Order: sequence, then structure tokens, then C-alpha cells
Amino acid sequence: MSTVTNGVQPRTAETRAPERGRRGWARLARAAASSVAATVLSQVVLLAILATGGVPALASTLAWAAGAVLNFVVTRRWVWGRTGRPRVRRELLPYLAVIGLGGLASIGLTTLAGALLTPLDLPHPLWVALVDGAYVASYALVFVVKFALLDRLVFGRGAARTRATTSRS
Repeated sequence: MSTVTNGVQPRTAETRAPERGRRGWARLARAAASSVAATVLSQVVLLAILATGGVPALASTLAWAAGAVLNFVVTRRWVWGRTGRPRVRRELLPYLAVIGLGGLASIGLTTLAGALLTPLDLPHPLWVALVDGAYVASYALVFVVKFALLDRLVFGRGAARTRATTSRS
């Protein structure tokens, strides 16, 4: 009796791990790029409102909202490959919860910076730059946590995947 083999080794978890790792780094890089784009839009909104005399709480809230909408659209499609209409319970609401927590941190830190800097009677352009620095720093602090939560709970492997929320390969 003879045994016939095709010479192809079966795929195992060990052979898929490097591939998964590369995809993970690529996903992180795309998430960082989309976050930078959202931050740029947020910066435009924040600086426009602060420069015209707006208060930090309003400026950072509107800036966060502008960035959150752009980030959802870009991140959902480009980073996690989701297409179709987003599912409200499985994607949109969890996304808003994760982004909302990051937004609250950014709004709180920006508002705190504005309150701490106001009594110093700084020139307005310097005050705007410092409050803006607090806004950007807060986003940098929450990026990694936000990415991990979006990857695990909203769009990634751990999230519920349905035909309406995934692309066909």
C-alpha cells in the first residue's frame, strides 16, 4: 500500500501568526493615519472657534464632533474593511461610547487648560496655542486605548460580524 501526499504543509496557528501580526501593524498604521486626518479637521474647528473668542468647552466639543464623524467613516471602511450600512447596536453605539469617552477626556483636559491659563492674562495667540496643545496631547494619550477598544469591541475579530457590516472578499 502506498501513501500519496501533495507536498503542501497544512496551515497552522504558528504559520498564520506572522501574517496576522503584519495585518495588525498595518491596521494600526491606517488607524493612526485616519486619526491624524480627524485630528487635523478637529484642529481647524478648534482653532477657528478659539481664535474668534469661543470658550474652550464649546470649541473642543465641536472639534471633537467634527473629528468623530470623519473618523467613523474612514476608520470603518479603510481600517476594518466594513462596508454597507452600519448596524446601530453593533457598530454605531459602541463606536460612540468608545469615542465619547475619549472625547470627554479631551474636552475635560482642554477646558481645564483654558481655566488654568485664563488667570495668567496671556496674549490671546499664546493662550490659544497652549489650549490647543492640551487638546492635541489629550488625543495622543487616548489613541492607543481607543484603538484597542475599537479593534476588540466594535470592528475587530471580537465584534459581531454580519453580512451587512463586512465586505465580501
